[in-house]
Amino acid sequence: MQAEPKKSLVGEEYEVEVGPVAHGGHCIARTDEGQVLFVRHALPGERVTARVTDGEEGARFLRADAVRILTASKDRVEAPCPFSGPGRCGGCDWQHAAPGAQRRLKSSVIAEQLQRLAGLSPEDAGWDGTVEPAPGDKVAKGEVPAWRTRVQYAIDAEGHVGLRKHRSHDVEPITHCMIAAPGVSELGVEKRDWPQIATVEAIAATGSHDRQVILTPSPGGRLPIVELDKPVSVMRVGEKDGGVHRVHGRPFVRERAADRTWRVGSGGFWQVHPKAADLLVEAVMQGLMPKKGDMALDLYCGVGLFAGALAERVGDKGAVLGIESGKRAVEDARHNLADLDRVRIEHGKVESILPRTGITDVDLVVLDPPRAGAGKQTVHHLASLTPRRIAYVACDPAALARDLKYFAEVGYAPRRMRAFDLFPVTHHVECVVILERAGKGA
Repeated sequence: MQAEPKKSLVGEEYEVEVGPVAHGGHCIARTDEGQVLFVRHALPGERVTARVTDGEEGARFLRADAVRILTASKDRVEAPCPFSGPGRCGGCDWQHAAPGAQRRLKSSVIAEQLQRLAGLSPEDAGWDGTVEPAPGDKVAKGEVPAWRTRVQYAIDAEGHVGLRKHRSHDVEPITHCMIAAPGVSELGVEKRDWPQIATVEAIAATGSHDRQVILTPSPGGRLPIVELDKPVSVMRVGEKDGGVHRVHGRPFVRERAADRTWRVGSGGFWQVHPKAADLLVEAVMQGLMPKKGDMALDLYCGVGLFAGALAERVGDKGAVLGIESGKRAVEDARHNLADLDRVRIEHGKVESILPRTGITDVDLVVLDPPRAGAGKQTVHHLASLTPRRIAYVACDPAALARDLKYFAEVGYAPRRMRAFDLFPVTHHVECVVILERAGKGA
């Protein structure tokens, strides 16, 4: 006999006490029956009515939104964005939290992940427990910094601009995204209709006036004539190959960081916050303290940001090898660093290319892996190269903690850690950890 389908609990409401923040932009609560709720739009210590958005009877946990605040936290503010709230735009997790509270929430998440997945206290990691705001991002309670230099707008069936709802393909129509950087907002993407288009990604470079939109047509859709409020280059995503193709204008934007200009091709990775690239380079170089003649690796090197900063510091007798899996990013990195003959950029996955290089020892390593982390195989291989110091740049605290545990297995321990709020009003956070062989002086 087939088992009866479990009853959906979507729409059910529970009055709950909200517990601690959890990784992912929600807090933990429990129903009277003990079932775990992951509650968005709530804050620790509040009493709320939570409405289930996903889950069924007997599930390990349910997802829910706080639809009524019965007892509010002192950290709660009226969400500045008119498109934020239960069932609406899913782009921001903490519109309802004061700026300082957002950073404390992120600090709690990092500390919990380090302890649970790596067995490390903040002190063990060399971290003072603070999440540092980027320069210029300190705003008053109830205000939101406009920081996001790349915004992907979703377009609904009628051609209206919006953003995705949380964990959904549904579109929340908007007239303005508050976290979009001024260079994105001034294009006027939100003022126009986009018939036969599925998404519009708007990019505003930092340090140049380059502006770009990348259009993804709906299946079978035709590309419109693009007329925006500022000069802009236009790219399109191919329906058959998924590649990004030039329509008109430059196929890249020019970014400025670490006293160099960087070409970043369409779809190439660049930090979204305008201050992030310089801030991360500074933190990494301060932690590594490169010396003339050092041999360094820059893994997951993108368009070469850290490789360039290392090359300037290791001098003519030093060498830097960058490894990157994105073909276009490799082309950009080679272009960006063509004046530095001590830099070599290899194309391929780190776990495949690194063992084939024949390198048996290095002095310094920078790794800035994707959200999933570097993984055990790569961590163990790096340790076998006996670097003096390793700088790990992490956009996900859970992946960071897992990799720190792998580093501990092969004798490397964190000496210093910093955390940066480079994604204000969201749950995302960036960390930089400097590792050395255990037993070495700090």
